[in-house]
Amino acid sequence: MLSDSTARDRTIARARLKFLQNAELPAAVVPEGILNSWQRSKYLGIGTDEVVVPYQPDYDRESRLVRAATPVLDRLEQALTGSDASVIVTDRNGWVRDRRVGEKRLSAHLDRVHLAPGFNYAEQFVGTNGIGVALEERRPNVVLGTEHFNERLQSVSCAAAPIRNTVTGRVEGAMNLTCWNGPARPLMAALVQEAVDDIERVMYEFSSAHQRALLEAFQQVTHYGDRPVLCLGQDLVLANTAASARLTGDDHRLLHEAAAEFGHAPRTRREVRLTGGESVMMRCRQVDSSAGAAGYLLELAFTDRPADAPGPGTGSRTGTRHGSRAEGGAAGPRPLPGLAGTDPAWNSVSRTAARCARDRTPLLLHGETGTGKATLVRAAHAVTGAAWAPVVVDAAPGPPHAGHDPAAALRAAPAGPGRALILRNVDDVGPEDAAAVAEALDTAAARGTWVVGTVQRAPGVPEPLRHCFLEAAAVPALRHRLTDLPALVDCLLRRIGGGVGCAPEVLPPLRRHDWPGNVRELGLVLSKAAAARRTYRIEVGDLPPSLHSAGGRSLSVWEASERDTLVQALLEADGNKLLAAQRLGISRTTIYRKMRAYGITLPARG
Repeated sequence: MLSDSTARDRTIARARLKFLQNAELPAAVVPEGILNSWQRSKYLGIGTDEVVVPYQPDYDRESRLVRAATPVLDRLEQALTGSDASVIVTDRNGWVRDRRVGEKRLSAHLDRVHLAPGFNYAEQFVGTNGIGVALEERRPNVVLGTEHFNERLQSVSCAAAPIRNTVTGRVEGAMNLTCWNGPARPLMAALVQEAVDDIERVMYEFSSAHQRALLEAFQQVTHYGDRPVLCLGQDLVLANTAASARLTGDDHRLLHEAAAEFGHAPRTRREVRLTGGESVMMRCRQVDSSAGAAGYLLELAFTDRPADAPGPGTGSRTGTRHGSRAEGGAAGPRPLPGLAGTDPAWNSVSRTAARCARDRTPLLLHGETGTGKATLVRAAHAVTGAAWAPVVVDAAPGPPHAGHDPAAALRAAPAGPGRALILRNVDDVGPEDAAAVAEALDTAAARGTWVVGTVQRAPGVPEPLRHCFLEAAAVPALRHRLTDLPALVDCLLRRIGGGVGCAPEVLPPLRRHDWPGNVRELGLVLSKAAAARRTYRIEVGDLPPSLHSAGGRSLSVWEASERDTLVQALLEADGNKLLAAQRLGISRTTIYRKMRAYGITLPARG
């Protein structure tokens, strides 16, 4: 007579086979959580007879998660010696970071199925398994024998639970207990949860000790002066006014990476190039706590800059500094006043505009709508010390019967040295107006006015106007200068005002967007997000739904509405697809299918 567990395994195995053959399953045969995972695994095309997972041998073996889990695993390893069980810890993305096994036979099996440090056991690679389901659904679970999607895992059972940061609530990883199939399986979930509680307690103690050590080191240094000081920990950033006024979130990341290379070299100094193109001399020392390395204390010295080359991302974030070079002759990546970016193509057109403004050389700027052509002209004109802002005349026709005469508007504009005149949409000058417009531009230039034309494509300039512009330069689209995105975000947020910040998690969806409206569209997105924000800074959930979709085709009104509804439901459910599906009244499989169809991507949440 078969045992209850053996009979159950055979029932589940038959149900799995029917599921793979698209047959209807008997009611209540397969647990709901397992069936949901099978559906996700089948939809993702996971193999059923071979374990194929990515491998990354290089990872931080001194991470806070690993260090917190090590004493717990050491204790469990002693208790498991000689038993047919193993304990495994993964990070939040499913990468195995440590493993302890009680007996050699099980160890050999786990090696064969790649359940070992450096491999990834997320559900998207392996299908239904304890680790993958725990991370996907953010709750404890047990996967018994034949409930595994892949046949090579069906000789073992596993229980897993997410490990959370008890302060932030964010999932940091997962704890997993795996053993051969047998009667002791009901005890697995309780053992795993006990281990998770121990790891979370150690992580909390680490965090508290680290924060106390960083705060003490920061206070000691800032007490004796006002030089820029930055303290960087894993989940804590401390900066005095002299540092915070001139650094962005991405600058913190760059400085943290540079500091990590120093380690325990307290007298080492190094120059670091920041995201806005400015350089800073950094002296670093590692801060230690009773729980180990807490982070880094950085003492900074900013290099002097020309008055027209402000700090990273903006022209007004710090006071004026005097340097030895004028902007027009600088070869380095120094943005014009009020502008941001160090992309080579952007630097090139900025230098060309500054030189033409200084020499009063008529210039044609071509580039997509919203790239900042008129803004670039205003900044270059300001560098010359002019007291008057450029006059802008638009060649595009206005509303019907409005009376549109670009030549008359150009003739009426103030002219002379210190003046600038921008003719927007030069390609919209009609054949009947071309000669008069050309004459007006030539007259203004002859009187010392700096004449600039803007157009989307240089070939679109009418032939009678080509001689009016002695030089031409291309303004790059935003999608071609995404390295400037952090500096642009910082610059635009400062224009919005109100001390609005931006969470680091916001940048990835911004980088994935195509930005057909370029910098102008970015500014509108940030303005709306700032107005809708729920905290002191813009979070991912404050972005419009279109920013969470990477679809490459145009959507109908109905499709865009459906996409926006899906994104909003996922954001409100904190990324929990099962909860979002329940609230929308659809299946979780449908959620996955729609997310893939619309290219919806959301960051991992705790």
